[in-house]
Amino acid sequence: MKVLTGYVEISTRGHTDIVDITQQVDQILGESELKNGSLTVFVSGSTAGITSIEYEPGLLKDLPEAFEKMAPTGVTYHHDAAWGDGNGYAHVRAAMLGSSFTVPFDNGKLLLGTWQQIVVIDFDNRPRKRNVVVQMMGER
Repeated sequence: MKVLTGYVEISTRGHTDIVDITQQVDQILGESELKNGSLTVFVSGSTAGITSIEYEPGLLKDLPEAFEKMAPTGVTYHHDAAWGDGNGYAHVRAAMLGSSFTVPFDNGKLLLGTWQQIVVIDFDNRPRKRNVVVQMMGER
């Protein structure tokens, strides 16, 4: 069993920006030469999350609208009173989504569904540079 770690750096626009990182993750897996195992993708920071979706125009609108209903902007959050940065909603959304996503791989290929992509969602109230950790455990 071998454990390898790679990184993806992205720039986001914030405000529930959804960034597809599937290609970069797949490239890191290919360069690892691992054949069978599992891969965890983790986004550093407390105002972004990671998941999988079908990356298509309808969902790129639906998902931000759903988060707006669950943890709306324009509402007072206790976090905002503590820090004065106005992004309490971003912390709540990120906590609800989660900061990691795990996918198995076989014969060097991610076992994602046909319409399934790995995405980072940046909820912060400003553009950010995000560091995404890709950690693979497997056999060559």
